[in-house]
Amino acid sequence: MNPIRLLVVDDQAAVRDAMAVMLGLDPGIDVVGTAENGERALAAAAEHAPDVVLMDLHMPVLGGVEATGKLRATRPGVPVVVLTTFEDDESILAALQAGAQGYLTKDADRATIVQAVRSAHAGHSVLDPQVQSRLLELATRRAAPAPEPPIALTAREREVLDLVGQGLRNGEIARHLHISEATVKTHINNLFGKADLHSRADAVRLALSLRG
Repeated sequence: MNPIRLLVVDDQAAVRDAMAVMLGLDPGIDVVGTAENGERALAAAAEHAPDVVLMDLHMPVLGGVEATGKLRATRPGVPVVVLTTFEDDESILAALQAGAQGYLTKDADRATIVQAVRSAHAGHSVLDPQVQSRLLELATRRAAPAPEPPIALTAREREVLDLVGQGLRNGEIARHLHISEATVKTHINNLFGKADLHSRADAVRLALSLRG
């Protein structure tokens, strides 16, 4: 059986290189490339044709959530496993909504990551136990009535809400829309008030409900 061709994506060079070396020691995995952001990841995927992509979330230029969505659209047969320090509701939901097949936190050991790569390659979903717990808690909370859609969001507020729903932070939203971070904060404050939202998790749920 041929080894699994793996692409490692992380904006921290030390983490990226260590992960590539560590996983490359497994005889069943061939690390065919690395990338420091989502934009480079898309180019590397086109160049190296990986079987699985190990993806960080919050990166400059193009974040992991948006990169996952674009990768799934262009290479739907390539599963993405998220490996990140973030395990908050909005990050988890945004990554899974974008098409990630697995979600691990960076405190996972080598054996767990290797197994996740193998499982994703075999077509199975992989979730960190803590992430599974968060999803169960979220499912319980979502059983309650969802926030009502805003009555009068502006076009820009809807754009900001959609990007919040993708898991982007204020600075990433500002770069994406070519506006200042202060302006992003103003739009977020306005839409929170109009929609009676109390957290970014509420905003993510609202964004997802408006899409579906």
